[in-house]
Amino acid sequence: MGDDVAAQPSPVARTIDLLGDRLTVAILRDAFVDHIRRFSQWIERTGAPPAVLSSRLNTLVDAGLMERRPQEGAYDRHDYLLTDLGLATWEFLVSVWTWQREWSADGLLQPELVHAGCGHRGPPELVCRVCGRRVGARDVSLEVNADSLVVAARGSRRRSTRSAPALSRADLQFTVVMEAIGDRWSALVTGFALSGVRRFSEFQSLLKVSPTTLTERLTRLCEVQVLRREEGGREYVLTPRGRALFPIFACQLAWTKVAHPDVPVEQLGPRLHHTACGSSLEPGLCCRGCGAILERTTVIFER
Repeated sequence: MGDDVAAQPSPVARTIDLLGDRLTVAILRDAFVDHIRRFSQWIERTGAPPAVLSSRLNTLVDAGLMERRPQEGAYDRHDYLLTDLGLATWEFLVSVWTWQREWSADGLLQPELVHAGCGHRGPPELVCRVCGRRVGARDVSLEVNADSLVVAARGSRRRSTRSAPALSRADLQFTVVMEAIGDRWSALVTGFALSGVRRFSEFQSLLKVSPTTLTERLTRLCEVQVLRREEGGREYVLTPRGRALFPIFACQLAWTKVAHPDVPVEQLGPRLHHTACGSSLEPGLCCRGCGAILERTTVIFER
C-alpha cells in the first residue's frame, strides 16, 4: 500500500468524521423534519457562527449529502437540498433521535417517528433485513480488517466536543451522544465495546492506540455513563445507556456501504456479522405496532 493510500482514512472513518458532529446532525434533522433549506433559517435555529455553519454545509455538499441550488430571483443566494445520499441517512438519524429520547434529559425535544402505514407512534426496533429477526449488540460479531482499521484511526482529528463552538440549547442535546460517536477513537472504542471487548489491553491491541489516548477516551465514556469501569479497573463494561447505542453504530456502518458503493467490502472498515442467519448485517428499522420494516417513504417525522 502506497503512502498516499495509507494516509487516507477508511470509509468508516470518513463516516464517523462526517456524521459524528452535533451541528451536522442538527442540520440534517431540520432538513428532514421541518424541510429547512436556507442558510438564514439554520443560523436562527442552531445559533451557530456563520463561518461554522457555512463550513458544515459546504462539507455536506462536498460529501454528496446536499446540493446547492440558486434561490429563485436571488442568484447570489442558495438553497441546500438533501440528495438521495443525504436522504439515506434517515435510519442513522432516527437511531440518534431514539437514543436521545430515551437517555437524554432533553430527549423529548427530538422528533417522533410515526409509521404512516399503521399509525403507530414511537421508537422502532432494529432488525436484520435478511432474516427479519430483531438484532442487538449480543447478536452480532465485529469483523475487522487490520489494515483498514489502522487507516481508520489515523488522520486529522476533529476538535473534541468540549471545545466545539457554542450552539443553542436545542443542538447541545446532541453533546452526550457525540461523546460516544463524535470522533474516530471514541466511536471505535464504543463499537468494539458493543462487540464484546472489555479489557484495556484488548482495546489497545485492536486499535494500536497510545495508552494515554485510550485512557482519555475510556474515561470520557465512563463520565457520560456509556461505559462502567469494573472493580480493579482492568475491564470496561457497557451500561444499558451504552448498549442502546448499537442501532446508531449499525446504521453508521450500513450507510458507509451506501456512500462508498465502489469500495470492496473488506476495505470499508469494521463490519457486522449477524450470527443467527450467517450474513453480513443489513440493518433495518421495524415498526413495533405492525411489524413492518420501515422505509423512508412510509414514515413521518413529527416534533
